[in-house]
Amino acid sequence: MSQVLSEQVRGVRAFAALLKAHASVTSRLNALLAAEHGLTINDYEVLLRLSHAPERKLRRVDLADQVVLTASGITRLLDGLESCGFVERAPCGADRRVVYAVLTDAGLEKLKEAASTHVPQVDALFAERFDEDEIATAAALLERLGDRSRGENCAPGGD
Repeated sequence: MSQVLSEQVRGVRAFAALLKAHASVTSRLNALLAAEHGLTINDYEVLLRLSHAPERKLRRVDLADQVVLTASGITRLLDGLESCGFVERAPCGADRRVVYAVLTDAGLEKLKEAASTHVPQVDALFAERFDEDEIATAAALLERLGDRSRGENCAPGGD
């Protein structure tokens, strides 16, 4: 059992470091966005994802998948953004079960305002610690990890 929990097991040390880095960076950025813009990091990510979507809209279920939230989690998050006027819900004319989240003009402006803080902070977090080649390598490795992990079965023995 101790080998299973050991950081010497291939991948476990990297995974532990990834979790620690994610928690540290997310906490720092979350506090900054909340203090300066009244947004959480999840709010920011939802606004960002919607800004990149065609017609600035996504199905609620697709948005939840992209930001890795449950159906109830995305509903709560969208409720808050909707009450601020940053997002609107729009029904799908062809399928009444489908609801779209749509980024409003006010939401886009809020995103731009928050990005003026978020983007330089993220850039500084990396630039303070890594050179350009290391940043490019880290991005490539994490993208590959994210692509491979998406939708995989986490059951033991699943390759």
